[in-house]
Amino acid sequence: MILGIDEAGRGPWAGPMVVGAVVLGDAQIAGLNDSKKLTKKRRELLEVEILSSAATTGLGWVSAEEIDSLGLGPALRLATVRAVRQIDATSRAYDEIIIDGTINFLDETGKGRFVQTMPKADGLVPAVSAASIIAKVARDRFMAEQDVLYPGYGFSGHAGYGTAKHRAAIEALGVTPLHRLSFAPLKKYAKGGGDVAAEKQEFPASPSTKQRGDRAESAVEEYLTACGHVVIERNWKNRFCEIDIISSFEGSLYFTEVKYREGDAHGDGLAAITPQKHTQMRFAAEFYLAKSDTYSQGVTQLAVASVSGESYIVGDWVLLDS
Repeated sequence: MILGIDEAGRGPWAGPMVVGAVVLGDAQIAGLNDSKKLTKKRRELLEVEILSSAATTGLGWVSAEEIDSLGLGPALRLATVRAVRQIDATSRAYDEIIIDGTINFLDETGKGRFVQTMPKADGLVPAVSAASIIAKVARDRFMAEQDVLYPGYGFSGHAGYGTAKHRAAIEALGVTPLHRLSFAPLKKYAKGGGDVAAEKQEFPASPSTKQRGDRAESAVEEYLTACGHVVIERNWKNRFCEIDIISSFEGSLYFTEVKYREGDAHGDGLAAITPQKHTQMRFAAEFYLAKSDTYSQGVTQLAVASVSGESYIVGDWVLLDS
């Protein structure tokens, strides 16, 4: 049960970048290979078979704006995390993660230690080949659809890559919201002619401890919302206790402690929950329930979320009492 991961669209001047993630399981699909070595028609046929036969699949997208704001490397990490979250949401197990290339894009998460990087894996490992194919087909399909919104650029032909036709279209028509203005050939079109990635940098180089905590909580709130939770409170506190995030999901109430670490070397969030901290969390939850008329009944759960790295990636969200 290998989880294969590969990306499509790292180098184009325009459009999103897409990371594919596939667990093939028992599926035996003939003809899998690096998507770049397959014809368009063959890729599309294989995509149908992969989506119908694989144990589970996922796609993680990042927009041109996110690439400009974060930088190519952090954006690729974010797309990888988004793809893996889709896999995890299916509750399908996998034993190993193989990422095409030499960089572990999950090293800031709790899954980093299960990753093996492998150059040319998209032509060697079937699950990675499948990930390469579904990412490429999904991105090419998206770019073809953009011809309707932005006629004259020829996105269906070059998929956003820096061809001579694409360059001529930009010079004649200007840039669109799809264009990555942090890429060197397009920087002159950015406001003021500067580096958009620097201008849009969301976080300062050395945020305070409180800022790090707030950003970590925001990342967990986004994660829980994506999983279907309704966030009821953030930073609920009184003079006796406090709770980082309170959310509801399918009739249960969840009290989540958010723990931020710069990297895996500092330990995950679960390691920070000592017996004393666990007791404090339970007391805070009971105190909240005693004060609440709306949520005084029902199942309650304590949880801890581990957030790490400069990209504030949610690595794990773990129930403490399960």
